[in-house]
Amino acid sequence: MLNITENHLNNCVGNLRRFFRDKFLTFATFANMISFEPKDLSVGRLHGYLLGAVTPRPIAFASTIDKNGHVNLSPFSFFNVFSANPPILVFSPARRGRDNTTKHTYENVLEVKEVVINVVNYAMVQQMSLASTEYPKGVNEFVKAGFTAIPSEKIQPPRVAESPVQFECKVNEVIQLGEEGGAGNLVICEVVKLHIDEAVLDEHQIIDQHKIDTVARMGGNWYSRANKGMFEVPKPLSTLGIGIDQLPETIKSSTVLTGNDLGMLGNIEKLPTTEEITHFISENQQLKSKLSSADTVEIHKLAQNYLQQGDLLSAWKVLLAKI
Repeated sequence: MLNITENHLNNCVGNLRRFFRDKFLTFATFANMISFEPKDLSVGRLHGYLLGAVTPRPIAFASTIDKNGHVNLSPFSFFNVFSANPPILVFSPARRGRDNTTKHTYENVLEVKEVVINVVNYAMVQQMSLASTEYPKGVNEFVKAGFTAIPSEKIQPPRVAESPVQFECKVNEVIQLGEEGGAGNLVICEVVKLHIDEAVLDEHQIIDQHKIDTVARMGGNWYSRANKGMFEVPKPLSTLGIGIDQLPETIKSSTVLTGNDLGMLGNIEKLPTTEEITHFISENQQLKSKLSSADTVEIHKLAQNYLQQGDLLSAWKVLLAKI
């Protein structure tokens, strides 16, 4: 018969809490998730949840014209790139949730199947926001928001001179997703010419993610400035990581190493050899001294410090030195 004391039970619960906290989500999150079916929410509440969770969203600052030549300029954050060959951008001017009316941009692309998608950076975000005002049809938002209209080379709608990147596009198709308020309208755009400000390019003629200084939409009235929160994660394109499932059990069950840490460790293609580990430790006397008396928690903290510095190989050498 098992003799389980209260202290033993508390220790088990504590270990489970630490495991879930450090690997995935806080323990409390599992108990406090709220769940809905979309049909049980108002369109406004559902809209808020969707836009509050799917963030940050890039902004398509769309320039269009109607059949009479009236120009419209409006931003949309239901937007992304979907293909490079052919070069396809898609944005969605949705029906208004409050009264089910359609937007001038949507009406224009049905009449004249062309659009310029202008990229928005921080220097123009306030003017862009002003352009989102629901002015009457026929009002030119270039003028209202103080933007400079410059001619496109292959299509009729003008470009925004202040934008760091401008995509001239033909509209291949418009797909209506519904007929009620809040329904999207996918505007499938094929890029026929792009214009890039040389000031945002690096020495290799690649767009510098710091220089372009793009902004994105969040929930509510919030925006995100991309170059203030960037970090780099190498893509595992040319290597085949061993995977988290191949990590030693003492590492997988660590109360120190997080899910991000395990992801980095699992992304190594080949573990360091015994000779490499020995040489690494012998070359670092301070580390050697620490390892000689360190327990598992301390070792994992040392490895975590290397991971935070982006030094995956050294992190592995520390971990394997004591296994």
